[in-house]
Amino acid sequence: MWRYEKRLQYPVKISQTNPKMAQFIISQYGGPDGEAGAAMRYLSQRYAMPYEKGKAVLTDVGTEELGHWEIIAAIIHQLTRNLTPREIEESGFGPYYIDHTTGIWPQSAGGVPFNACEFQSKGDPITDLCENLSAEQKARSTYDNILRLVKDPEVCDPIRFLREREIVHFQRFGEALRDVQDHLNCRNFYAFNPAFDQNRENSLAK
Repeated sequence: MWRYEKRLQYPVKISQTNPKMAQFIISQYGGPDGEAGAAMRYLSQRYAMPYEKGKAVLTDVGTEELGHWEIIAAIIHQLTRNLTPREIEESGFGPYYIDHTTGIWPQSAGGVPFNACEFQSKGDPITDLCENLSAEQKARSTYDNILRLVKDPEVCDPIRFLREREIVHFQRFGEALRDVQDHLNCRNFYAFNPAFDQNRENSLAK
């Protein structure tokens, strides 16, 4: 159960519209390494996590990613509100506008719709946490790419905040992975799935 606070985790106040810039940033709304996939990945993986610390990290980070998804939506909305038909056409925003007007819809910067096949919930804590470490680095790289192209300080400010959180999440998932490994009796961390093969773990430890 969640309690919604009617404020963004980080403020977004953009004074100048820029639909071309919005097309770059939308990848973190519905792209392959975006916030939607991250939230669903972590909140799905927590059910197979057998250890409380790992489950708490997945829940906390997954919940925060929902807040980041909201920040990205706010950025895109403020970059595309009150556009004129001429601005839409000249910016290359026309194809998106035809399908969605200026509504927010999850897709990549290349226009590919969000697809849940872009993330995994494997039911193996070590596998899932290793995927999460990679996912946070890919998201950080995407924010790096955005910051190389986007120069508006009103846009860069919240993007930098989101980039910093990817680094923190990477560190927390590293701590969660170490905690999972510390729980295991057998030092061969890849011999079994601790969420599924507890009896096998005990027999290997003898």
